[in-house]
Amino acid sequence: MSASPMPEGVTDPDFKPQPGRLGNLTQAQLAALDTLKTQVKQEGWFVDERMDDATLLRFLRARKFDVGLAKTMLHDFENWRKEFGVDEIMKNFDFTEKEAVNQYYPQYYHKQDKDGRPIYIERLGLLDIKKLYAITTQERQLQRLVYEYERFINERLPACSKVAGHPVETSCTIMDLQNVSLGSFYQVKDYVSKASSIGQDRYPETMGKFYIINAPWAFSAVWSLIKPWLDAVTVAKISILGSGYKSTLLEQIPVENLPKEFGGTCECQGTCSLSDAGPWNVPAA
Repeated sequence: MSASPMPEGVTDPDFKPQPGRLGNLTQAQLAALDTLKTQVKQEGWFVDERMDDATLLRFLRARKFDVGLAKTMLHDFENWRKEFGVDEIMKNFDFTEKEAVNQYYPQYYHKQDKDGRPIYIERLGLLDIKKLYAITTQERQLQRLVYEYERFINERLPACSKVAGHPVETSCTIMDLQNVSLGSFYQVKDYVSKASSIGQDRYPETMGKFYIINAPWAFSAVWSLIKPWLDAVTVAKISILGSGYKSTLLEQIPVENLPKEFGGTCECQGTCSLSDAGPWNVPAA
C-alpha cells in the first residue's frame, strides 16, 4: 500500500500512479521526499512555485532516491537557471526566426499520445546546418530549447493533465533520422550534446516514450552495443525503428494526432510543425 495519498485533481477512475510518484510511494520514498524538502527549506533556497512534491520527486527518481545526490542536482539546477538567465528568457525571448528555422530543423510539440503525453517531434534528417546558422545561432537554439522546456513543464503538462484526468509528467518523442548521415550529425553534435545535457541534468525524468525512426543500419548496430550499458528503465522507453515504423507509432499515438508525413491523418492548417496544436493552445471562447 502506498505511503502517500493520490495527487490532487485526479478524475480518471482507472488511474494508477507509477512507482516513485505521488500516490505510489513507499515509506522510505516518502521519508526521502520530506527530508529533501525540509533540508532545502532550512538552507534557505526553497522556491515554492517550482519545487512542488511532483518536481522534487523527479529529481529524487533521477538519483534513485538518494537525498544528498538529488539535493545536489536540484541545487545545480537552480544555479544553472541563474547563469543561463532562464527567468529573463521566459520574459523576453522572442524566436522571430522560428518559421525560417522550421525549414531546416523542424522541432515542435504536437497534440498528445494515447497516454495523454504531449508529443515532441524533431526531424534531424532535414537539417541544413549552413542555412540554419545563416538565420540563427546555436545560442539562440539552446535558448529556444529551454524556453520550450519551461513551457512544457508549466503549460503543456498541466493542460494535458487536465484533459487526461490524471498527472501527465512526461513526453512522447519522435526523432526522425531520415537521410541523416554521419557527416551531417557530426556538424550538429555539439548542439545535440548540449541539448541532451540540458534535458538530462536540468529537466530529469521527463522522457516517457522515445521513438527513433528511419534509423540507418549503422545507428541500430551502435545502439545494440551501447544498450547493455544503459539503465534498464531508460532502455525500456526507447524504440529504434527503421522505415517500417508506422504501426509502432500508431500503437501509442491516435492516428488523428499523428502528422500525415509519419503515417497519421493530421494536416494542421499551414503545417503541423508550426501549429503548436494541443490542449495548451486552445483559443479563448
